[in-house]
Amino acid sequence: MAYDPNNIFARILRGELPKIAVYEDDLTLAFMDVAPATPGHTLVIPKEPAVTLFDCSPDGAAATIRTTQKVAAAVKRAFGVPGIMLVQLNDKAAGQSVPHLHFHILPRDSGLDMTFHGRKMVDPASLVPIAERIKLELL
Repeated sequence: MAYDPNNIFARILRGELPKIAVYEDDLTLAFMDVAPATPGHTLVIPKEPAVTLFDCSPDGAAATIRTTQKVAAAVKRAFGVPGIMLVQLNDKAAGQSVPHLHFHILPRDSGLDMTFHGRKMVDPASLVPIAERIKLELL
């Protein structure tokens, strides 16, 4: 599948759509999911155009994993949960809904009943204090 430069994450990277960022460096961006499956649901994307993990350069993939590891640890501390679920889907057949490589970071607690993708948009303003909790753990 060819990369669509007008996908929502590409537009976020270009500043055409708003984001609530928790971390950014030269190669990656981590931001709050606006349709969270759980409070603290965070996304990590590479800045390079890649639909799936298989389309990403080795350096881009490594940078994305480093950021995922760093942000996931911050999410775990910020929410005081015993577990973190990391999810990365490749292609529509696997459930990928945005054609840009991304990792989902989901705080998990035992017995938590949840769907994988959130189904309901939330007010972006409600995500700001959650993002701030995660940012404090990145220091």
